[in-house]
Amino acid sequence: MARKGPVATDTSTVAVGLAQIRVGVSATHIADIQPALASSDSIGAMANTKWLGNTDWYKLGSGMPLIEDYTVPIREAAALECAFKEITPANLAVAFGHDPASEPYASMEVHSGEIPLGGRVAPDYVRMEARYTFPNGTNYMDIIFPRAQVSANPEMDFTAEDAAAVAITFESKNASSDVSGGNAVWDEKPLGRIFFS
Repeated sequence: MARKGPVATDTSTVAVGLAQIRVGVSATHIADIQPALASSDSIGAMANTKWLGNTDWYKLGSGMPLIEDYTVPIREAAALECAFKEITPANLAVAFGHDPASEPYASMEVHSGEIPLGGRVAPDYVRMEARYTFPNGTNYMDIIFPRAQVSANPEMDFTAEDAAAVAITFESKNASSDVSGGNAVWDEKPLGRIFFS
């Protein structure tokens, strides 16, 4: 008997699990549209990873009563929300909007360093890559934000029976040649891209 309903057509495309979040220097890799960061650039164990593609739409209506005639995007954004479990100076630097590859954060040890409180300024631009490995272990999806800023109100919620997780949001910013710090390779995809391999 034939099955009914939404039967799986390719189980290798089903996503289960979290993406690995990698953070690097935007300026160093701005001309690279391929995944450029390594697993050593990962911010470690994650509590959650969530990609968001927010779009605001204008809808044209005419007649009486109004009937929709046309829809067009008027604002577009891309973001990745996540929460990391490994509480290190470099990871907290990311949460506070600093480039972890810049000094003094780049030279800090895992359990040695300092994150200054107060006097925050505009977040640094970083490159964020979210590498998702499909459960078959051979297929990948890479979300690449070539020029991102971290927007966060960091909290560390210490509990008796679970690891603390610090929630942050990587917001993709224009990486095209229209802006200082951008590159022409991103002119047709100014917020980055989702790449399958």
